[in-house]
Amino acid sequence: MSTVMQFLATTFAPLVLLFTVSNLAAMGLQVKMPEVTATLRNKKSLALIFVWGWVLGPALGYLITKVLPLDAPYVIVVLLASLAPCAPFLQQMVGKARGDMGFAGALIPLVAVGTVVLMPVMAPLMIKGLTISAWALAKPLLLTILLPLLIGAAIRHYAGATATRIFPPVKAIATLSTLMTIVWCLLLYGQGMLNTAGELALGSMTLFMVGMGLITYRFGFGLKQNQRSVMALGMGTRNVAAVLAAALAIPDADPRILVMVIMWTLWSVVLAALGARVFAKHADATGLEAAA
Repeated sequence: MSTVMQFLATTFAPLVLLFTVSNLAAMGLQVKMPEVTATLRNKKSLALIFVWGWVLGPALGYLITKVLPLDAPYVIVVLLASLAPCAPFLQQMVGKARGDMGFAGALIPLVAVGTVVLMPVMAPLMIKGLTISAWALAKPLLLTILLPLLIGAAIRHYAGATATRIFPPVKAIATLSTLMTIVWCLLLYGQGMLNTAGELALGSMTLFMVGMGLITYRFGFGLKQNQRSVMALGMGTRNVAAVLAAALAIPDADPRILVMVIMWTLWSVVLAALGARVFAKHADATGLEAAA
């Protein structure tokens, strides 16, 4: 292995940690507690978040793994991802989709808490042969997902001026670490990604994300268009940071698990951007109809 590749391999794990923590901290610094509280009081919204996130999602993921002849490592990733709604980049996509930013700000922390609580419980039940305890899965999720999010949210709530001041550098670190993680991934696992694309893994994640997005958008059960677009983007994308934390906690994990998680990260950005453009057009059409 060349010196450059050794450097990339050595720094990859710390970089992933920085990517995860900085993105979740940036999300927390944008959380507005009144919006979260309002959503908590709305029983219909809470029910939809739970049903879409941890009933429909796992059911669709399980169905895909039964229909497509996926190798075991890819099955693990699909099932783990089915338990982790809402990508860290949701708010950027919601802005492009002209969605309800307040609803997105409430959805993100609620879904993150749900993922940390439910993934460790449900994953061992869904994934055959997964020899890892619920606590072993929960620990990295608590430390790298929930803790940075809660710290950021606490700063935002109790020291708003401080949150406003530190958000730009935290966001810059999150953006830089995300770009670096993508570059490191391409250099370290590029060939593995190409192989994965030919093994139905790409098709499985596409089916899952598009299916979740379409179902949650079509059946909004009274949500406004700009809220349905938020729900579709949140439930269609996955919290790959949580999936990655869970995957890295699996002892002696097949390298293809990591490759597929990384590929899912990149592909979800593409699909979410396309979905946001479609939802923005629907928002324009809805606005014209309302004006008429």
